Amino acid sequence: MTSSRSPFESLSFEAPYLIEKLLKEHIVDSDEEGQALFREVKRFIVMVRADDTVLWDMHSLRIDEVWHQFVLFTAEYIEFSLRYFGVYIQHSPSNAPEPVGEDAGPPRRTATFAEFEQRYAELFGEPLPGLWYDETHVKPHRRILNDHVGSIVQADADGLSHLCNADGEVLLSVNRLARDAMRFICATPAFYVRELPGDLDDEEKVALVGALVEYKLLRVGS
Repeated sequence: MTSSRSPFESLSFEAPYLIEKLLKEHIVDSDEEGQALFREVKRFIVMVRADDTVLWDMHSLRIDEVWHQFVLFTAEYIEFSLRYFGVYIQHSPSNAPEPVGEDAGPPRRTATFAEFEQRYAELFGEPLPGLWYDETHVKPHRRILNDHVGSIVQADADGLSHLCNADGEVLLSVNRLARDAMRFICATPAFYVRELPGDLDDEEKVALVGALVEYKLLRVGS
């Protein structure tokens, strides 16, 4: 099926059923937040379909989660894909896997974040919005999700508290004041920032979680 519509027309597509689900499952705090995140999902799809000479990474786990939730409305998502793009749009952390074998063309490189920002501004006439920086949305009331329970551990060495992967590689080092908070994070699949134990104040809790969100070790819920 070939779409007769412009991909940019997809930006006006509305999905109230999706926003309702985002609110019900506490993925967003408000209708406005859900609408804003969904707008970025649509813009990302337009962006990666507009230029397939490079691979565009999905830089926000929050926006990616909204995309994933949209895909779960299978019939509606298929209709959306075919109406505006003429093909089913795979949910992927980048715009497409590299082809292999006889169909493989010249290898494509992955765009840098700076190139992502520039291309976004060119296409949509405004700078990349703050919604793409997940770490800036960490607040004491925010629910945080940890998909790495069992694969990250806390360890003390050299006067610091370290977060390590299963191979013992240090992922993040902080003051030992955050030891109890780090241990809690390693063992807890979901928590509110304000719940972190130990002697950290709210600002320090936000800074610790924000760093882990920036490194994609944690993701922001609602």
